Amino acid sequence: MNPTTLNLLAISVFAFTMLSLVGPLINISPGAVAIALSGIAGVIAIDRFGAQGKGGNLLVDLVSRQSSEYRQRILHHEAGHFLVAHLLDIPVQSYTLSAWEATKAGMPGLGGVVLDTAAIEAELATGTLSAQQINRYCILWMAGIAAETQTYGSAAGGEDDQMKLRLLWQQTQRTAAATETQIRWALLQAQTLLEKQKDAYNALVTAMSERASVESCLQIIEANRVETSKVEASGIG
Repeated sequence: MNPTTLNLLAISVFAFTMLSLVGPLINISPGAVAIALSGIAGVIAIDRFGAQGKGGNLLVDLVSRQSSEYRQRILHHEAGHFLVAHLLDIPVQSYTLSAWEATKAGMPGLGGVVLDTAAIEAELATGTLSAQQINRYCILWMAGIAAETQTYGSAAGGEDDQMKLRLLWQQTQRTAAATETQIRWALLQAQTLLEKQKDAYNALVTAMSERASVESCLQIIEANRVETSKVEASGIG
C-alpha cells in the first residue's frame, strides 16, 4: 500500500474514531459510524487496486496544491527525471506536473515524465536487456529523489520510482539483497549528474514551471549544459 493510500486510510480512521466518541452526544449511533468507515475503506481499496490509486492522488493533489512547496517539490522532482533522461539518451515524450495532468495522460502518481520505453520493453521481452541499460534506467528513476534531496534536503516523493527499480530488478533475476545497493548506487550517479549540470537543471526548472514544450526544454538543456564526456551507465549491474 502506497503512502497516499495509507494517509487517506489513517485520516479516515482518525476522523471516524473521533466521531464515534462524540457521536452519542449529537445522536449519531456507533453502528452508523462503523458502516460509514467500512464504506470509506472499501472505496479506498477499490481506488488503490482498481484504479492504481488515481482517485486518492487526485484528492491529495487537490488539497496539497494549496502549498507552494508541494508544487515546487513536484516541479523539481520531475525536472530531475527530465534532465537525466536526456543526458542518458532516453527520449522524453511529454511531462505532467499534477495528478490531474497525470490522470489525463493515463499515468499513475502526482506527476511524471513520459518516456519512450519501447527499446527497454523489447529487450525485456526477448531477454536481451544489457547491464548498462538496466543501470541507465535505475539512474533515471532515482533522479527525481536526487533532485528533491539536493533542493530541499530530503525527498517527499519517489516511492513509485523505487517500485519501478525493484520490479525491473526482479524481472532480470537479480537478488533482493542487491536491490538496496543498486538503489544507493543509482542515487549517487543521479546526484553526480545533477551537480555537474546544475545550470542546465535550474534553467529546465524555470522552463517547466512555465509549461514550456518538450522541444523547448531540450533546447534549454543544450544551451546550458556543461560539455563533458559521454555519460556512461556502467556500474554494479
